[in-house]
Amino acid sequence: MRKQITTAAIAASAAIFSLGLVAFKPAPENNTTNSAPVYIYKQITAVESVIPGGMGRSRILTTDDAGQMLEKDLKNFYSLVGINFENIANNDRAIVDRLNEYSAQGWELVQVTTGSNQQSSNGNSNGGLFITRYLFKKLK
Repeated sequence: MRKQITTAAIAASAAIFSLGLVAFKPAPENNTTNSAPVYIYKQITAVESVIPGGMGRSRILTTDDAGQMLEKDLKNFYSLVGINFENIANNDRAIVDRLNEYSAQGWELVQVTTGSNQQSSNGNSNGGLFITRYLFKKLK
């Protein structure tokens, strides 16, 4: 009986020792140098002209994956008779269509930055530009 108790005690000690080795084993190190998600970015720029008489150039500019610039014409804010609200509405549709296109491709809009520039000479305004940049990201 004493021999059985000794054998059981040795077996129990070995089991507890083995469990202790596994339970306190450090977690394996991650082989990658950066465990944070990696994103790729895409930016589109809308340049809208505010030059009287419709003489300005308005565009949506994007660079594709091959590094080529893609342009889409937009309407100028002004026509020969003044501000043209139909042109503004057309530009809104074109810009939103482009944003929806990228969203459907899995791009997430993360930042919108706006700016404007007034062109003037001798105190007289010759028009200007509205620039809006849209920054997208997607998991690589």
